Amino acid sequence: MPTLKILAIMIIVASTALGTPVINHLGFQFWGLRHDFQPDVSKGLDVVKGFGFSYVETSGTFGLLATDFQKALASRGLKPVAAHFDFARFENDLPGVIADARALGASYVVAAWLPMDEFNVATAHAVAARFNTWGAALNAAGLKFAFHPCGYEFQRLPDGSTTFDLLVSLTKPEVVLFEMDVFWVTHAGLDPVQLLSKYPDRWRLMHLKDMRHGAPTGLNTRTAPEEDNVAIGAGVIDWPAVLRTAVRIGVDYYFIEDETTAPRVNTPISILFLKDLKY
Repeated sequence: MPTLKILAIMIIVASTALGTPVINHLGFQFWGLRHDFQPDVSKGLDVVKGFGFSYVETSGTFGLLATDFQKALASRGLKPVAAHFDFARFENDLPGVIADARALGASYVVAAWLPMDEFNVATAHAVAARFNTWGAALNAAGLKFAFHPCGYEFQRLPDGSTTFDLLVSLTKPEVVLFEMDVFWVTHAGLDPVQLLSKYPDRWRLMHLKDMRHGAPTGLNTRTAPEEDNVAIGAGVIDWPAVLRTAVRIGVDYYFIEDETTAPRVNTPISILFLKDLKY
């Protein structure tokens, strides 16, 4: 049993590190290990558990029924607090999305990406209408709907705003939330701190990914070389500022999404950086 003195030291250490608001709400997004999951779901889940995570965000169920996937997660102590689904699944099978999200036990249901080749004013209006409908249905089912922008949604408009700003203005805040991917925001040439502060009531999830020094920005391609992704703390992102702001506005969960060339190597490096980070 720890002495009171040891407990006091532990509390001081925890309060000076990034632990309380972020580490305790840190999870892993499965997409980074999709190459492990696709041939062997058990192998992928074991790797994630080996990293030490409890919270996860799913990216499909890799051919398993949602109920079976949930059992595999539960057997390893992994809790899926958020789940990604394809746009087409929302469009064509919203009841199935709701059923699978409930089976998984996820509270956030996330549209992972948009299939349109271009995101312009017309696209923003069309997508916003769908998001409002989907968000209302999910809200009625006791779930929360969120959208994960992938960079190309930040097209500049003549007045200096972006098509993402338009999308936010067209969606209902009570049923449509957002998941910030810090890499893609930076890739598009925006400041994630400013964007978090601009919409403090809309951002509730976050993907933690870093960008190598010298990587091009100001792009709306929604694609980037794997080599532009680096372990968290090794790149250009000002993590103390980003996470300080995210905590302030009330982001609920933070997911490491490692899209580097070596996610098994870099994920533990990212975890250690976040555990030691002070802000």
